[in-house]
Amino acid sequence: MSSTVRVQAARIPDRDRLLEALQNEGLDATPEDEVGIVVPVGEGGSDLIHQVEGVVFSVGAPFVPIEHDGVIYIRPPVG
Repeated sequence: MSSTVRVQAARIPDRDRLLEALQNEGLDATPEDEVGIVVPVGEGGSDLIHQVEGVVFSVGAPFVPIEHDGVIYIRPPVG
Protein backbone atom coordinates (compact mmCIF):
# COMPACT_ATOMS: atom_id res chain seq x y z
CA MET A 1 0.00 0.00 0.00
CA SER A 2 1.19 3.51 -0.78
CA SER A 3 2.30 5.72 2.09
CA THR A 4 0.20 8.61 0.76
CA VAL A 5 -3.17 9.30 -0.78
CA ARG A 6 -2.94 11.65 -3.75
CA VAL A 7 -5.79 13.90 -4.78
CA GLN A 8 -5.80 15.63 -8.18
CA ALA A 9 -8.24 18.50 -8.76
CA ALA A 10 -9.16 20.05 -12.10
CA ARG A 11 -8.46 23.66 -11.09
CA ILE A 12 -6.46 25.57 -8.49
CA PRO A 13 -9.56 27.03 -6.74
CA ASP A 14 -11.03 23.51 -6.43
CA ARG A 15 -7.75 22.22 -5.00
CA ASP A 16 -7.56 25.07 -2.48
CA ARG A 17 -11.15 24.53 -1.31
CA LEU A 18 -10.66 20.80 -0.93
CA LEU A 19 -7.27 21.24 0.78
CA GLU A 20 -8.89 23.46 3.40
CA ALA A 21 -11.70 20.92 3.97
CA LEU A 22 -9.21 18.06 4.40
CA GLN A 23 -7.13 20.07 6.87
CA ASN A 24 -10.28 21.03 8.80
CA GLU A 25 -10.93 17.27 9.19
CA GLY A 26 -7.58 16.99 10.95
CA LEU A 27 -5.75 15.40 8.02
CA ASP A 28 -2.14 16.37 7.33
CA ALA A 29 -2.94 17.34 3.73
CA THR A 30 -0.42 19.44 1.80
CA PRO A 31 -0.55 20.99 -1.68
CA GLU A 32 1.53 19.42 -4.45
CA ASP A 33 2.21 21.03 -7.81
CA GLU A 34 -0.55 23.29 -9.12
CA VAL A 35 -3.65 21.15 -8.53
CA GLY A 36 -2.51 18.22 -6.41
CA ILE A 37 -2.89 17.32 -2.74
CA VAL A 38 -0.94 14.70 -0.80
CA VAL A 39 -2.28 13.12 2.40
CA PRO A 40 0.09 10.83 4.37
CA VAL A 41 -1.56 7.50 5.15
CA GLY A 42 -0.01 7.01 8.61
CA GLU A 43 -2.12 4.65 10.69
CA GLY A 44 -5.27 5.34 8.66
CA GLY A 45 -4.53 2.67 6.07
CA SER A 46 -7.29 2.01 3.55
CA ASP A 47 -9.81 3.83 5.74
CA LEU A 48 -8.06 7.09 4.81
CA ILE A 49 -9.20 6.79 1.18
CA HIS A 50 -12.80 6.53 2.36
CA GLN A 51 -12.33 9.48 4.70
CA VAL A 52 -10.88 11.61 1.87
CA GLU A 53 -13.77 10.60 -0.41
CA GLY A 54 -16.22 11.52 2.35
CA VAL A 55 -14.67 14.98 2.66
CA VAL A 56 -14.86 15.43 -1.11
CA PHE A 57 -18.57 14.55 -1.11
CA SER A 58 -19.23 16.87 1.85
CA VAL A 59 -17.59 19.83 0.07
CA GLY A 60 -20.28 19.68 -2.57
CA ALA A 61 -21.40 20.04 -6.12
CA PRO A 62 -18.36 20.53 -8.35
CA PHE A 63 -16.49 17.54 -6.95
CA VAL A 64 -16.87 13.94 -8.11
CA PRO A 65 -14.08 11.69 -6.78
CA ILE A 66 -12.73 8.95 -9.04
CA GLU A 67 -10.05 6.63 -7.65
CA HIS A 68 -7.54 5.26 -10.17
CA ASP A 69 -4.08 3.77 -9.53
CA GLY A 70 -3.90 5.13 -5.98
CA VAL A 71 -4.89 8.67 -6.96
CA ILE A 72 -8.26 10.29 -6.26
CA TYR A 73 -9.10 12.51 -9.22
CA ILE A 74 -11.66 15.25 -8.70
CA ARG A 75 -13.73 16.12 -11.73
CA PRO A 76 -16.89 18.08 -12.46
CA PRO A 77 -20.10 16.04 -12.65
CA VAL A 78 -21.12 14.84 -16.12
CA GLY A 79 -24.40 16.38 -17.03
